[in-house]
Amino acid sequence: MTVDNLRTQLVQVAPIVIVALGMALVIGTEGVDLSVGSTMALAAALLPLYLGYGLVPALVMALLAGALVGAVNGTLVSLVGLQPIVATLALFVGGRGLALVMADSQLKQIVNPDLLSLGTGSFLGIPLVVLIAGVLAVAVAFLVTRTTFGRQVVAIGGNRSAAALAGLPVRRVLIGVYVLCGVLAALAGVLATARLTASDPSSLGTLMELSAITAVVVGGTPLNGGSIRVLGTVAGALLMQLLRATLIKHDLPDSTAQIAQAAIIIAAVYVARERRSR
Repeated sequence: MTVDNLRTQLVQVAPIVIVALGMALVIGTEGVDLSVGSTMALAAALLPLYLGYGLVPALVMALLAGALVGAVNGTLVSLVGLQPIVATLALFVGGRGLALVMADSQLKQIVNPDLLSLGTGSFLGIPLVVLIAGVLAVAVAFLVTRTTFGRQVVAIGGNRSAAALAGLPVRRVLIGVYVLCGVLAALAGVLATARLTASDPSSLGTLMELSAITAVVVGGTPLNGGSIRVLGTVAGALLMQLLRATLIKHDLPDSTAQIAQAAIIIAAVYVARERRSR
């Protein structure tokens, strides 16, 4: 693989890594967030509406939208008591529909040079999107291993009832986790839009939830919570992107890559189950 090819693959996988980091936190609490793809689309739809006021207001509105989606998901899970897959399914459907309404169901070209530089710019030869993903990976790893919040997330995922009896703020932590996941998904939507130079809510983020879950599971984070493997999540995303690129390079259809991805998920879940049973 040439340097240019490697650079392209890293740029393409960066948004997946960012979304997968948020998904890892959610799965660490024994949950799941199916709305991350729709959150990306919602952030992309908001950008053209506020870029006229400058890059910073547009970014703030996009990230606030992600935080709002996460807050709704977290509230439905922690306060209403819905299963995570049910709670987030509502915004999986409704979020993209709202994004399409905001964008009038049309693709809109992005001409703001400051935003486009996020998708095409580089620092010391490293693409900015890759640097952002790397910094966020380090930040999430620090959050999980070195902060009280991270320890609470792991404890709640391990045994929610015991965590509540121990006096941990279960509801507040769950809402915080889903808000973080929403913000990271919105940021991934912004970066993907900057790279594509267009806002396309109809397709941006499609199947992203599956890619993120795959990266988390392949990376070694168990679906029943209680553990978060940040480095493994990043490695899982890179592995799946490399697999897809390799198959496409050999003139195999994208459907073959999806089948291979499904097989890897099954294998990863099986290995994790066997490891826990020993």
